[in-house]
Amino acid sequence: MRRPQTIVLLLLGVVLATLNARPLPARASSEQKPWTKEQIRDLVEAGMDSAQLAKKIEQAGIDFEPSEDYLEGLRKEGAQEVVIQTLRNASPKPLSRQKVLAMAVEGMPGQRAAEMVRRYGLDFPVDNLFLQTLQVAGADDLLMAAVREVGGVPKTLAPGTVRLNPKDGLNYSWIPPGTFMMGCSPGDKECKDYENPSHQVTFTKGFWFGQTLVTVAAYKRYAAATGRSMPAAPSSNVGWQIANMPMVNIDWNDSSSYCMWAGGRLPTEAEYEYAARGGSTEARFGPPDDVAWYGQINGGHPHEVAQKRANGYGLFDVLGNVWEWTGDWYADDSYKKGSLTDPVGPASGQMRLLRGASWGAEADSVRVSARKWNAPTDKYDYFGCRCVWNGD
Repeated sequence: MRRPQTIVLLLLGVVLATLNARPLPARASSEQKPWTKEQIRDLVEAGMDSAQLAKKIEQAGIDFEPSEDYLEGLRKEGAQEVVIQTLRNASPKPLSRQKVLAMAVEGMPGQRAAEMVRRYGLDFPVDNLFLQTLQVAGADDLLMAAVREVGGVPKTLAPGTVRLNPKDGLNYSWIPPGTFMMGCSPGDKECKDYENPSHQVTFTKGFWFGQTLVTVAAYKRYAAATGRSMPAAPSSNVGWQIANMPMVNIDWNDSSSYCMWAGGRLPTEAEYEYAARGGSTEARFGPPDDVAWYGQINGGHPHEVAQKRANGYGLFDVLGNVWEWTGDWYADDSYKKGSLTDPVGPASGQMRLLRGASWGAEADSVRVSARKWNAPTDKYDYFGCRCVWNGD
């Protein structure tokens, strides 16, 4: 998706425009924003009374750390010692978003910029978009680390950390990078041929994965925002009245479009299995009755999400309830390519893969390595989805 990159470029344009605009030498007396080095220099050059200027600096503070070269320049412009000492003693206010970006754009040495961030703090919340913008602006690792630290952004996230996606209103769990064996689990006697051979898969980056299936409530938000109609409701949820039920009767295209709208995409098949295992190497992360709605116990219909036990990453219903679309095409030889790193699945095909089993499945399908494939246009009351989210 290109939207975050566009925002980054726009923000950088605003920053550069700000840097090129020389501030006015005076401001309304009612404002109490910190003084910039340019404003103070302009007032000294304009001949403002030193005692009056020192008082203004003491009241509003400054947004920079005055160097000896800067102070010597003010002396040459006529600044009295009362101004110089006031500047030395001034307590800079927390740094603004624009100030931090300016430090990166201007090429301020990373160590000095990092010291300023840690000393003065920040007056804004740090999010992923700002970090991306700061990196594009030229910030080095020292400044990036200081902004993360002061902004409260952890260096690493604990597995299963939950974050709310404000777009679709659903929680997403953090799935850490790592390596696992994909396919038939050790000792699993119920595996099908197309679950073999087991092969090693490595993810070099973590990802946010829907803690639950996409719900009716979330899909209604999507439909309202995009002007789409809701599909035909199943008999188990007449009129789509039960908001916390999994969204069903959606095909692959519906599911992919929803995830893109929510700020993400459908998971790859490998991502789904890795997340569904939750760090376990077993065929199931618990007894079927404890973790899944399936044929023997379901009552003949889907159930509201998050009613069964979660896996090790805090994910619900990754086994049972409804089959979930993935982003991958099915191919006969996809499991025969040996070890893989960050796999994305076949480039083309006729059938799309689903994972997780459903309320109508028998127990032998309620396993993390179980697979199913259907035409992308198929839609049933036991097909649904969940998304990988970019976290912004």
